[in-house]
Amino acid sequence: MQNVGVVGLYVRDQDEALEFYVGKLGFAVHTDASNGGYRWLTVQHPDQPSLQLGLFAPQPPTIDEATAQTMREMVAKGAMPPLVLNVDNCAKTYEKMRGSGVEFSQEPTERYGSVDASFRDPSGNGWKMIQARRPD
Repeated sequence: MQNVGVVGLYVRDQDEALEFYVGKLGFAVHTDASNGGYRWLTVQHPDQPSLQLGLFAPQPPTIDEATAQTMREMVAKGAMPPLVLNVDNCAKTYEKMRGSGVEFSQEPTERYGSVDASFRDPSGNGWKMIQARRPD
């Protein structure tokens, strides 16, 4: 094994997710390809081009419809583990992202030697934005 190439998350609407991740967070589209009713959509952070974030709709044929519905409900409730976005300055990034229309569930808060804030994407996926500790 060399590295992880794609980390997937379920979204309720791929176009809505694309607008959020590209339009508000500044990610870039890597791949957007369809095969019948299935769409492979990945984006990447401009400073981390080796890792793609897959924005996938929970649907057949990858999973059955009952499981897909359960997954959509779980994501909407925020029940999936959060993703972590590392930033140099949490307060500055918070203000920039709020200006882009990102809604935060937690403002930048100092704790345990670092600063973090929380937001969710339109599907309900949680994100924790963390400013690394400064060396003493």
